[in-house]
Order: sequence, then C-alpha cells, then structure tokens
Amino acid sequence: MKAAYERVDFGKSCSVRVYHRRLPKIPFEWHHHPEYELTLTMNSHGKRFIGDSVTVYGDNDLVLVPPDMPHTWSSNRSIDPADSQVAIVIWFEGGWVQRLADVCPEYAELRNLLRRAACGLAFEAGAGAQMRGYLDRLLCADPRVRLAAVLDILVWLTDLPASPLATPSAFEGRVGASSGYEPEQLNRVLALIETQFSQPLRLSTLAKASGLSERTLTRHFVQHMGESVGQYIARVRIGHACRMLTESQMPISVIAAWSGFPNVANFNRQFKAAKALTPLAYRQRFTGAKRAGEHAVPPLTERSPSLEKARRTTRGTTAGKPRQSRA
Repeated sequence: MKAAYERVDFGKSCSVRVYHRRLPKIPFEWHHHPEYELTLTMNSHGKRFIGDSVTVYGDNDLVLVPPDMPHTWSSNRSIDPADSQVAIVIWFEGGWVQRLADVCPEYAELRNLLRRAACGLAFEAGAGAQMRGYLDRLLCADPRVRLAAVLDILVWLTDLPASPLATPSAFEGRVGASSGYEPEQLNRVLALIETQFSQPLRLSTLAKASGLSERTLTRHFVQHMGESVGQYIARVRIGHACRMLTESQMPISVIAAWSGFPNVANFNRQFKAAKALTPLAYRQRFTGAKRAGEHAVPPLTERSPSLEKARRTTRGTTAGKPRQSRA
C-alpha cells in the first residue's frame, strides 16, 4: 500500500510542532513525512505499524519514528471506554538538532539518539508514563516553552533503553529513498507558493516548476494536500492577511494587495467565507499584542489537511495494510 505524504505545518515562528489528538478510535493512516516524529499514545490498545514492523502496543506507548519511514497506529478500543484515546505527537527536523549537538557539548548525545532512531525506536515500558510529566509544558500556548520541553525530552531519551522497530531492509522501500514527485516535486510547488503568493500564480507556472503536467499536478496535489491548488493558495493568502490584520494597522486595501488580492471586494468575500468574519471584524476581535500572534502558529489540535484527506479516503481500509513481519 502506498503511503500518503503528510506536509507538517510548523507555522512561521516554530522549530517544533506539537499535535494534541483526541478521538474515539485511531484509524489506520499509512503515511510518511520528512520530519522526525515522537508519539506518546495513551488510553489506547492496538497495533503499531512502523516500516515493516507490526507490533501490538498498549497504554503510554512511546515511539520515535525517523524521517520518511511510513507508519501508523490503529486501534478500535480504548482502555477506558469512557474516555478518548489520546496521542501527543511531536514533529521536529533533524537538521537543527544535529547543529545544536555540534555547537553545544551539552546536547552532543542527541546525535547518538538520532542514529539509534534510524529504524524507529520503541522506548522501554514506563517511559511513556514518565513523559506525562512534560505534558503541561508541551501543551503550553507559548512556543518557547514547548521548544524547551521538547529539548528536555530528547535529552532525557538519550539515556533510555529502547528497541529498534523496522529492519534495515525496510530502508529499501523507504519513501525518501526515491526521487519521485513525492515529496520533492510537490515541495518545489509549495515553496514557490509560499514565496510568491502575493503575485498572480498560474497553474502552468506551478506545473513547470514541478516538472509535471498541469493535470498530473492537480491530481497529486489534491491527493496529498487534501485540497486543490487554488484552495491551498487561497488559504496561504488568507493566513498572511490574518497576520497582517492582527500585527499591523495597515489599511485593509493594502493588506488585500500584499496578500495577493488586487480586488478588495473579492478579498472581503473570500475572507468572510474562510473566517466567518469580515477583515475589519476580524481585526477588531483580535486586537491586542497578546493575541496578535495567535494565528501565526497552527493550533495544537489542528490536523494537516493532507492527512485529513487521506483519512477520509482510506477509512475502513484493512486489505492494504503492510505485510506483518514480526509480532
């Protein structure tokens, strides 16, 4: 089964992304992304799929997944049926962790942790329960507090026993080992949108940047991002407008133009459709320095649209699960 590509949105001012997930059951969502992922799963019992490893997991399951290794958890049963299943997911890029280890001797052991995680790591029983002590900081509204908590957790994990999950042969099928359009060609399009969203963006231009035909780009964009190219561009432009509305006193007409909407009436219409408020009402509601940066960082409970799409299209799928290699 082909793993879906998830694009993790860190926001404009964050080095880590924390996702607080609560749901009645954990669906099978075979996916990958270029970031490391540390996941603590609570009040849940089921199967964990990491590369070619298929393992039964229980409460307080704590696992570190390497970049581009396909993975998922799957559970239909909560340990306590009266409460939701919970996953605390931490995404981070290995590059800055390596650089931190290079320049700060206090963090030198992080290099070894990343090396050990090459095939995925399941930490010893009891580690997940101990990690609960970090949750208040991990779920704090202040990104700096979350970053400090993640660093403390990674340093703590360097000394903990853990078992490797996928076998080395799993790297042969690892998504990042190929040079197809996932994620390289798609990322070229996303980078172009992120830097040129204020300018007119034609599908032909984006297709040329990706090296794909317009039809192929359109199909793969919807498949992997969970929305059309036009919807994604509009969401990027509206997000930029939100930040300018809360962080500046610029006239709305100027904000509209700088966000890629040369027509103010069209800007007002699209903004209200997306936020259920006019730009002026939005600015008035979110005035104040304390709340000005609120929308620069994705909410802790918000899921990537790309994987939400994959979840809807693969819900209930069992026949395509990866072949079990170990118990």
